[in-house]
Amino acid sequence: MPGDNSKGTDEDVVIIGAGAAGIAAARRLQAIRPDLSILLLEAGDRLGGRAWTVALLEAADIGLDLGCGWLHGARTNAWTAIAGEVGVTVDHTPAPWNDGGRRLQRDDAAARAARQAIGAYFERLESHTGNDAAMADMLEPGNPWNGQIRAVGTYITGAELERSSVVDYNRYDPGPGPDWRVREGYGTLVSLYGKPVRARLGAEVTRIDHRHAGRIGIETNQGVLSARTVLVTVSTNVLAAGKIAFDPPLPDKIEAAAQLPLGLADKLFLRLANREALPADTHMLGSTRRGATGTYQLRPFGAPVVEAYFAGDLAHDLEGQGREAAFSFAGDELAAHFGADIRKELSVATMSAWAAAPHIGGSYSYAEPGASDQRGRLAAPHDERIFFAGEACSKSRYSTAHGAYETGVAAADRIAGSLS
Repeated sequence: MPGDNSKGTDEDVVIIGAGAAGIAAARRLQAIRPDLSILLLEAGDRLGGRAWTVALLEAADIGLDLGCGWLHGARTNAWTAIAGEVGVTVDHTPAPWNDGGRRLQRDDAAARAARQAIGAYFERLESHTGNDAAMADMLEPGNPWNGQIRAVGTYITGAELERSSVVDYNRYDPGPGPDWRVREGYGTLVSLYGKPVRARLGAEVTRIDHRHAGRIGIETNQGVLSARTVLVTVSTNVLAAGKIAFDPPLPDKIEAAAQLPLGLADKLFLRLANREALPADTHMLGSTRRGATGTYQLRPFGAPVVEAYFAGDLAHDLEGQGREAAFSFAGDELAAHFGADIRKELSVATMSAWAAAPHIGGSYSYAEPGASDQRGRLAAPHDERIFFAGEACSKSRYSTAHGAYETGVAAADRIAGSLS
């Protein structure tokens, strides 16, 4: 249970990182190997990792997700069934990009031309064969809709198209839709699922000593532990920065992590003084002409809230400048659609800052051109004693909480076999 104080004890399995992958692995091991002692170490002060829900007084009956928010591929997404187990509500309102979803868009000639250009771009990506390329290489020079294409591509990878791999994009497959939401929040769902796991919060791992055959030493800011096996589920940015030292070193893991960096997507939640000022559960793109633009979910669940989503370089800029800059940017984009008076209705509720999150450092992984195969290299166990899991280890469901879940379960099954 959170608050475990058995310092220095020997464990069968120590799991580093209490996000979706670490929690999934712990729960799977509890189910299939109740004989094992399992301890989850989390450097932060909560369970869930990049799944993080916050509450807002004005919308007390729903959770606002600062991290992952949509159950992608919801029918086969493991978290959909888990939501029922832990007693949270899956909301089936169609996502704006699903059939029946609500978008605020004109249907004039320009809008049709934009949709055609975006569709043609993604067809070029999907039909690309041969050597890996950057997603930017598939743009047509001078196409008037390249700004909007860049915006959409950046929301997908969290990084500018120059840095993102076409091959990796083509391997992405979240499973059959639609995309649904958790009314109480995806972060609430993940952390509730982690409740039955013995966990230690505020436990920052600095070194993993695997020089000796029998035991692995795990140095933390709360003392030293030893374990038979270790599962590492920290983000690629944490691994690549060398925040956990391996002794002997594991250069192939650090190299793989460095080529699978975290993109950035930040959310800004705005309070809406008069809920009737905007339509409910409707999606809107800030600008159709430039890549540096926000995408807006107006009144999710009908709540008096606007969820603004920024990605890539724009997200880095706004996070660096702070809430007021993000609020000003979002206000300008909303005023362009709804008139200047909409600003009077809006105030900042909360904002994420994933790049600055000390034990995470970003949002979700993308592969640099030529690096898609590094996902398998990162996921491979070392010596059947040090295992790896997390969204970046998933070849087709990277960047998702259910991809993270699946890698955690797969690692747990291998660990169970190695400890037979």
